[in-house]
Amino acid sequence: MKIPAHAPLHLLHQVPAGTLATHARDPHGFPYPTLLPFAADAGHRPVILVSRLAEHTRNLQDDPRAGFLVALTSGDDVLSAPRMTMIGLFEPSDAEVDSPLARRYLRYHPDAARYLALGDFAFWTLRVERLRYIGGFGAMGWLDGTDLDTLDPLPADEEEALIQFAESHPSRREGFMLLGVDRHGADCRIDGRRTRHVFETPQLDTPSLHAALTDCLAQYSN
Repeated sequence: MKIPAHAPLHLLHQVPAGTLATHARDPHGFPYPTLLPFAADAGHRPVILVSRLAEHTRNLQDDPRAGFLVALTSGDDVLSAPRMTMIGLFEPSDAEVDSPLARRYLRYHPDAARYLALGDFAFWTLRVERLRYIGGFGAMGWLDGTDLDTLDPLPADEEEALIQFAESHPSRREGFMLLGVDRHGADCRIDGRRTRHVFETPQLDTPSLHAALTDCLAQYSN
């Protein structure tokens, strides 16, 4: 079946939480689903922040294989909602509080700062091996994780420079916050609501990213 270009990638950036399914230690082998906030990293991989004492964390320590479901639901008709199930291996990260990964995650989930301050929480990143995307009738299928995006990720220092560019831009209105940027779009919070601004074409260099962000700011200036 045909999947719309980059639809799985954009879905991943539109959803603030997903369902993590790990292999339970007790009762052994059963699926153990739990709902968690997440943020995509620069390579569009789901990143979660979990307590070392949580049941799902202990499950991952025992068996890193997992599934992660994201869905853009609205109302009661969940079967019409775009959704995606990713399968792969979760890998722990030793990222510090002031690391690029932590700073990116906290832009998406600022309340998570209180959990990081406890010292008991750590980041885990899903290395996606395969994913199943369902975007509606006739728009579904499997993809390898490497096919989600074949472009080089945006370096953290360049992304943060773009965020500073947007923060100081004269077109930025009050209530607009740029959370993250990649070559395909920008994640924004506008008056407290998350949205994904999709670029018309992938932006491969800094000048084109500046131009795309300027268009984004102009669109939401009113």
